[in-house]
Amino acid sequence: MTVGAAQREMREVFSNGSIGQLVAGGIWLASAALATWGTKAQAIVVLVAGGAFIYPLTQLILRLRGRRFKASSDNPLTPLALQVAFIVPLTLPIAGGAALHDINWFYPAVTVIVGAHYLPFASLYGLRTYAALGAILIASGLGFALFAPHAFAWAGWFTGAVLVACSAWLASLNPHPE
Repeated sequence: MTVGAAQREMREVFSNGSIGQLVAGGIWLASAALATWGTKAQAIVVLVAGGAFIYPLTQLILRLRGRRFKASSDNPLTPLALQVAFIVPLTLPIAGGAALHDINWFYPAVTVIVGAHYLPFASLYGLRTYAALGAILIASGLGFALFAPHAFAWAGWFTGAVLVACSAWLASLNPHPE
C-alpha cells in the first residue's frame, strides 16, 4: 500500500478526522463552561477525564453511522495513529506542572500540547489543514499564556470553538482529494 493510498483510507474511514475533532471540541466546550460557571477544578477534571473518551466516543459515532470504523490491517499509517494518540496523555504532566505554578496556565498549556499533537495528523491524513490547526493552537496557547494570563476560561472556549470549526471544515472536504 502506498503512502497516498494509506492516507486516502484514513481520510475515508475517519471522515478526514472530523468526528474526532467534533468530540474533542465538545469536551473542550463542556470544560470551558464549567470553568465559567462552575469551578476550575471541575473544568480541569472534565477536560482531562473527557480527553480519555475522545477515541471511544469517536469510534461509537463511526460505528453508529454504519460505515467502517478502522483502517485495514495492512495500512502502514496505523502505528502512526497509535503513536499520535499517546502524545497528549504522555505530555499532560507538563500542563499539570504549569497549573501548579499558575492555575491560569492550565488551558494554554493543554492548548499547546494539543496543537503539537495535531501536527503529525498532516502526514496521517495527508491534509495540510492539520498543520494549520496545530500552528493556530500552539500560537494561541502561547498567546493566552502571555497576553491574557488571568483569563482562565478564555483559552478553553477558544480551543473548543476552533476544534468544532475545524470539524465542520474537515467534514466539508472530499475524503479523497486528488
